[in-house]
Amino acid sequence: MCASNALPSDATAGQIASPHRIDVHHHMLPPEYVGLTRDRILEITSGDDTVLKWTPEVAMEQMNQFGIDSSILSLPVPGAWFRGKENSRKLARIANEYGARLASDRPGKFGMFAALPLPDVDGSLAEIAYAFDVLRADGAYLQTSYDEKCPGDPAFAPVFDELNRRRAIVFVHPTEPVCCANLIPGIPSNVVEFVFDTTRAIVSFLIGGTFARCPDIRFIFCHSGGTMPVLAARIHGFFQSRSALAACAPNGVLHELKKLNYDIANATNASSLAALMNLAPVSQMLFGSDFPYRAVAPTATDWDKYPVSEKIRRAVNRDNALKLFSRFGAASGNEA
Repeated sequence: MCASNALPSDATAGQIASPHRIDVHHHMLPPEYVGLTRDRILEITSGDDTVLKWTPEVAMEQMNQFGIDSSILSLPVPGAWFRGKENSRKLARIANEYGARLASDRPGKFGMFAALPLPDVDGSLAEIAYAFDVLRADGAYLQTSYDEKCPGDPAFAPVFDELNRRRAIVFVHPTEPVCCANLIPGIPSNVVEFVFDTTRAIVSFLIGGTFARCPDIRFIFCHSGGTMPVLAARIHGFFQSRSALAACAPNGVLHELKKLNYDIANATNASSLAALMNLAPVSQMLFGSDFPYRAVAPTATDWDKYPVSEKIRRAVNRDNALKLFSRFGAASGNEA
């Protein structure tokens, strides 16, 4: 392979003056979880085991280097749905209790998105109750597809109805869709298919009516929205041309897309940012690193150099996240 996913220490972003970032896209690798999913993690990363060297101490080093005050932790792929209901419930509980311990041990530095085994609806509802009511999770972690179903599938409606009742934040991370594994020899699915699966997931929520039915969920999608900013007009036009779809998005597709939140992890190049900023208001953009699967340096450095006002830069680095995660406002003594 031509590229490396080695844990990074190289960069200058954040070293001159801390931008007090809040990182909404930072993966944790609980040791017990890794022991049960190691082969799948390595499969997704083409056998590169450097990501398995993540520890809370490594995370803190990176946060300090790049001016990140707080990180909201989430699982890597395969998430909490792996090898059936019983095993998936176990993985979710392992991950959520581990994340909660880190958040408790390092108050203000770490938060946690609770992993849910979405295809197990009853298990997901039970885990929502435990994670939110007992562990005080900051939100829920879901993926862009599960086996052959997208998250907007009607089978999952009870889970989203409960998340809507709780006004939950839902972080939706891309994964390898069943349809599209190993399409191009030598190209891992996380290079191309992840960003397309983000778009498929958003469309599934649109056509399933989830966004309209659950307006109080605050969704976060990764990597500047994947390919959605480029395809939004095409999808909008399709919905407009089909009267039967009007009820799925009664306020219009673009209205729903502008309400979503988007992290900029690994997508701070000029074309990605320009496309996103033409789709969604700056108020919906969040800083994310995708560490340890991607180095913090490219996202942080490119965003720090991108030609926007300091007000916009601060909004993306921190202030927009504080509207979702207000408890982190005092983490640096630099409240919004």
